[in-house]
Amino acid sequence: MARKPDTSAIELKSATLEAMRAVLRSDDSTAIATALDARLGSMPGFFSGEPVVIDCSELPADARPDLPAIRDALGRHALTAVAVQAACDAAADDARALGMAVLAAESAPRAAHAPEAVPETPAPVPEPEPEPEPVPASAPETVVTQTQRRTEIIDKPLRSGQRIYARGCDLVVLAMVSAGAEVIADGNIHIYAPLRGRALAGASGDTQARIFTTCFEAELVSIAGVYRTFEHTASGELLRRPAHVRLEDHSDKQVLTVAALATT
Repeated sequence: MARKPDTSAIELKSATLEAMRAVLRSDDSTAIATALDARLGSMPGFFSGEPVVIDCSELPADARPDLPAIRDALGRHALTAVAVQAACDAAADDARALGMAVLAAESAPRAAHAPEAVPETPAPVPEPEPEPEPVPASAPETVVTQTQRRTEIIDKPLRSGQRIYARGCDLVVLAMVSAGAEVIADGNIHIYAPLRGRALAGASGDTQARIFTTCFEAELVSIAGVYRTFEHTASGELLRRPAHVRLEDHSDKQVLTVAALATT
């Protein structure tokens, strides 16, 4: 009698993988590598160990980016390319040859850009009936709920070497960020304690993000990849005072400004 195979050595479960998205706006691997170096070169290991999905949805439909070169460029900044999305057939084959997953294009962005979708939509039948009116009234409320940004709250001190990343939301820190510690958020960062380490807001490119702290002693602050470092002796009148960090447009470039924050 044949023995039943033992399947206990492995178990398959559904899981959600959180990954960075690298949206390609050019298929020039040299330009992509240069842009990555400019954005992340001054902060080695900024996203150390993070998986990355290479998103080709903004490239021409037949574009075939040099995926090995792009993967290597990401790898130099400790980012691991694990999948390719919205790629043409040739690029998808290249991705599979590199051991990457191939993801289909998201339907929502495609539908939003399709001009034919507008004339075809006016077919909602409930015109003669007054009862369906509550349905459109509730729809906007659902959208607002879905787009509300949650907030990550940290209430313990961060020691040197610790890093917190609030993905897709704001970060509120209620305790000290020690020298050598790092707080990162895709949104705003609020620190109601001394900031002695590094704070990086707008990590996914949000130039409107800001950093607030009640005691400014930062080693480095950054918004949307624009960095500024500080020496304690050079912080001048802002040292140990409430401060506010934001990006401002000056002629042809964006400048990171740190100003006193009025608390009374």
